[in-house]
Amino acid sequence: MKIFGQTLDTSILDTIRTEAASAVTRSALARKVCEILGWRGANGKPKEMNARLLLNTLEEKGEVVLPPSRGPVPGWTPPEETDPLWKTMAEPFEGLLSEIGPLEFVRVATKEESRLWNALFSRYHYLGKGPLCGAQIRYLAKSPVLGYVGGAAFTSASWKVTARDLWIGWSEEGRQKNLGKVVNNSRFLILPHIRVPHLASHLLGRLLRRLPSDWERLYGERPVAVETFVERERFAGTCYRAANFTEIGPTAGLGRKGLGTSVKTIFAYPLVPNFREVLRAGQTEDPLPSARVFSDWTEEEFGGVDLGDARLGARCRILAQDFYARPQASIPQACGGDRAKAKAAYRFFDHERATLEVLLEPHQKATIERMKAYPVVLCAQDTTELDYSGHPDTEGLGPIGNHKGGAQGLLLHDTVAFTTDGTPLGVVQAQTWVRPKEKPAPPPPKKRGPKPKNAPPPPPALPDPKSESEKWLVSYREVARIQALVPGTRLVSVGDREADFYELFEVATRDPKGPGLLVRAVKDRMTTEATPLWESVKSQPASGTIEVEIPRKGGRPGRTARLSVRYGSFEIAPPAQGKFKGSRSVSLQAVVVTEIDCSEGTEPLEWKLLTTEPVDSLEKAAKVVGWYAKRWGIEVFHRTLKSGCRIEDRQLGNDHRLEACLAIDMVVAWRLFSLMKLGREIPDAPCTVFFEEAEWKALCIYHSKNPEPPETAPTLREAIRMTAKMGGFLGRKGDGEPGTEVLWKGLQKLENIAEFWEILEKMRRAGPTSPVPKRRRYG
Repeated sequence: MKIFGQTLDTSILDTIRTEAASAVTRSALARKVCEILGWRGANGKPKEMNARLLLNTLEEKGEVVLPPSRGPVPGWTPPEETDPLWKTMAEPFEGLLSEIGPLEFVRVATKEESRLWNALFSRYHYLGKGPLCGAQIRYLAKSPVLGYVGGAAFTSASWKVTARDLWIGWSEEGRQKNLGKVVNNSRFLILPHIRVPHLASHLLGRLLRRLPSDWERLYGERPVAVETFVERERFAGTCYRAANFTEIGPTAGLGRKGLGTSVKTIFAYPLVPNFREVLRAGQTEDPLPSARVFSDWTEEEFGGVDLGDARLGARCRILAQDFYARPQASIPQACGGDRAKAKAAYRFFDHERATLEVLLEPHQKATIERMKAYPVVLCAQDTTELDYSGHPDTEGLGPIGNHKGGAQGLLLHDTVAFTTDGTPLGVVQAQTWVRPKEKPAPPPPKKRGPKPKNAPPPPPALPDPKSESEKWLVSYREVARIQALVPGTRLVSVGDREADFYELFEVATRDPKGPGLLVRAVKDRMTTEATPLWESVKSQPASGTIEVEIPRKGGRPGRTARLSVRYGSFEIAPPAQGKFKGSRSVSLQAVVVTEIDCSEGTEPLEWKLLTTEPVDSLEKAAKVVGWYAKRWGIEVFHRTLKSGCRIEDRQLGNDHRLEACLAIDMVVAWRLFSLMKLGREIPDAPCTVFFEEAEWKALCIYHSKNPEPPETAPTLREAIRMTAKMGGFLGRKGDGEPGTEVLWKGLQKLENIAEFWEILEKMRRAGPTSPVPKRRRYG
């Protein structure tokens, strides 16, 4: 058994049990455990707090019975409100940082200081005063004008955090050796009645400059990085961003004891420029996560595909790897010009079990696992047309578009999961179908007259398979199925104006535990009070204004739109005609945003949104609008699928083979899109999360013109920009970050460069060879 880096065999456990049976207190037992294990910190002192945590873990596992806890120190009570100190601190203040005088930081060392710190955090911090885990330092911040204005606590770093370990580039070995050089900011507080702009970031900056020397003086080890966890549902982490912390990803939502808590955003702050080098010192293993998860990504996305034959599963993963390496290539080109390999690819797509649903199933399961790390996931669904008019001999196609006798192809309606920041998590569901080439004849008129006696009841009405609105219901029901699998994550199905039909709203409001629904409306509806819905919303005064980033579309440049917001809760009446006439009403929230101060020549934006999610404040209305703004991600995904993966250029002869190929192309398109987004979301993560060793080394050599690659892998942002430059990205000051188009073009060139580098590397390792002798000439 291994706990907190300590290996506990049977003999050690027996010794601990013996000592626990005779120990008077838990503190004494913890000191004895430190003695047994030789467990001391860098300052030579026993790691008593770590030993206490180890003992608690053993007790939870049923391995040991500990002495009873003595509880809090008798006689301790928090300060009364009548205390003059509390009266002083309770007086509200609003002003500038310069008005509160130079701040003094008091490191908590005395009983009185500890009593005050505990009282402040018990009263004003939502997590209270503790418990604080492991080594710790507490501070109070004091103003000569206001008295105490807040405080903070720094403790031992969390043992294992995937996003942090990935950001550092740690292996299991590296983390165990150097975890003590990372410190956790576990508490931070500004008293709520003090409102001073920039006070929080100012305090953090001052504390971070003082922390390393204080920590080293107490514990004998100088920290080189600070981490902190911000609860997403409560805070945005604004003060940490202002203090130059880097957002590095989410927690898994397990907590220190693995019991399941809310998902938090992880922020980190390097205390020295070479923090990664220091934290990886003595590390001989590959960085975490394992190479299997990231470099062989096809195992994660296609590893469980059920095709009835392991060889077919292996072929699927090979094709995915080849398609990703050369995203714009034809199938023979993606197979490297290998005739046998290309022939095997065509045989694979022709296999009867290689269907869209079967091939996407393992990727969907991987997507569901990724969803669990986030409190809210947006499931955007949309329809796109796949045009195969350039391949008229392809069987199984139908008309697309609105012109008779026009383009031929397939229709694809898919659902893609996104975080609320817009990072794609994967494809949730996909449907393809073909429109009939001729409209079916109308049904014969119903016969009038009396019904015969004892006639059997008519069969229940089934959804019309030719009704294309059914695709929205199929997608929503799939999201509802997944919602039951991820109870800790709220799923919200997001649709555009085509999803504005009553049946979808009726289905989405049946189950209060089902996923949410957010739709951009196009139809005017009536409320149960017989008033037009949108007229009722627009008649209300604006609740405020928000700003939304509107992406570039066609010839229209991207812009930041300033929008006025109106919202309300309404009971929507069912349609006056059709199959829902007389059915129940549905309760929905309506939000209308209208662009103001629009530049001349630009059509002002207006969104009318209907949602099942609660909207009772401007903040919640802004959140819903922000969610809908992320729907554009599925349009980027479709553009990547068509332009990046060239799905419409596939020449496979019939619709079955095209759908099988589409499944692989969709996962490749998701990975390309995800790479672009992650390069912006976690730019400082090591590039090994996406790039194999040969790829990043070849990249560095190609761009630096230095034949020796660097020992340390570049960051993800650096590698992405180098790749994009090979695809035409200029990287000028005003160019921003690269998009998917230059990225997929660069990846295609990277494959050739990496392959050539591997050949040269093998030759270099083999050493010099003797020259080939010249052939003698005879005659």
